[in-house]
Amino acid sequence: MLNLIFVFAIIISFVVYFYFKTKQFRSKLPIAKNWYKCKANLGLGAFIVLFALNQAYLFPDVYTFIIAAILVILGIFVIVENSKKVRHYGQFVEEEYQINQ
Repeated sequence: MLNLIFVFAIIISFVVYFYFKTKQFRSKLPIAKNWYKCKANLGLGAFIVLFALNQAYLFPDVYTFIIAAILVILGIFVIVENSKKVRHYGQFVEEEYQINQ
């Protein structure tokens, strides 16, 4: 049951990544591009964390736990850094839209 929850969350995080990556490519405004890129990277960080936790759940072995711990640390780092960037760029996105209309 827990495996199905992990798989569902992994799929959702990949969809979020793909959605914002597509929005990044379609946007013409530079600050909005960076904002969408950072939002996509939040989905990627969630994907990394959830994938590592799923692997640790499916294959309980010492080596799997070591690799999963490294991936979880990497994923948390990606999430934290990009959430800071999303807040930073989010301040300027509305202003950029108003200027370029």
